[in-house]
Amino acid sequence: MNEIVLKNGRRIGEDNPCYIMMDIAANHNGDLDTAKELIRKAAEAGADAVKLQTYRAEELYSKKTPQFSRDAMKPYDLIKKVQHPREWIPRLFEYAKDCGIDFLSSPFDFNAADLLDDAGVSLFKVASLEIVDLRLIKHIAAKGKPVILSTGMASLEEIEEAVEAARSTGNESIALLHCSTCYPSPAHIVNLKAMETLRNTFGLPTGFSDHTLGWHIPVAAVALGACIIEKHFTLCRGQEGPDHGFSIEPAELKLMADQIRDVEKALGDGIKKVYPEERENYEKGRRSLIARKDIPRGTIITEDMITCKRPGWGIKPKYLRDVVGRTAGADIYEDDILMWDMLD
Repeated sequence: MNEIVLKNGRRIGEDNPCYIMMDIAANHNGDLDTAKELIRKAAEAGADAVKLQTYRAEELYSKKTPQFSRDAMKPYDLIKKVQHPREWIPRLFEYAKDCGIDFLSSPFDFNAADLLDDAGVSLFKVASLEIVDLRLIKHIAAKGKPVILSTGMASLEEIEEAVEAARSTGNESIALLHCSTCYPSPAHIVNLKAMETLRNTFGLPTGFSDHTLGWHIPVAAVALGACIIEKHFTLCRGQEGPDHGFSIEPAELKLMADQIRDVEKALGDGIKKVYPEERENYEKGRRSLIARKDIPRGTIITEDMITCKRPGWGIKPKYLRDVVGRTAGADIYEDDILMWDMLD
């Protein structure tokens, strides 16, 4: 299956526009109005979807989990601090609809999946770290909506298990995201060519979830066939919080979205041809056979009488040997463009 179809008819996959998905994550700073502003600015910048991450500390981390080196507090305490109220979900869903953008969220527990389904989300996104929770994947896939699986740090065997878990519910609308899970990710671990491995192995729509700095690598991913791009999004990268530092800001999102659309246009259809926009260059900028000197009518043409210059609407240079030895059928003057009807 090389595409998934959302309930609004939007198709995601090969030969369709890249689905640009912006991850707010914890960049709402616990403020509903900030979350709304992020949604509005993502829509204005040309994104297709904006998403949250819906989790509860009590259901995500053991209180005994050690602190990550990148964070200033233990995971349980950090998640407790940045988790958003679940009452936001239906309100933000409606706000996003008014803005003309899809609202999504990654569910990290059964209740979150149920809540998002009730709100009317068009698809589910499973985070990389949840790919081994096959019960959760089955619960999500059983909703019957498309499922996007992030595959950061996952082996092909683990990805296959997750895909099969989703399929066991009868859900065949599955897509994969290649991902690296350092925050931010250095370029040397990104391995964009792994997208091709995923496509060839699983035959599913494949995209890229990015955690690098800047937006050039997601644009490159689209050139390599990514049909989905996920990227973290913030109003200001200088804010305090776990996700702001490697996110892009609204003006950068606009640039990324525009460049992705340009890359899609530039990929073309693979047919080598002359475009109407090139016709003038084709006619005036190519070379053809030109008279080097005056050639009176009746003269037998020799090679030294001919040169090869622009424009290109005369006899093609490859026919030089067919012209030499012919007789001039009319007076030909220096710099005339040779045409077949000038020759006998």
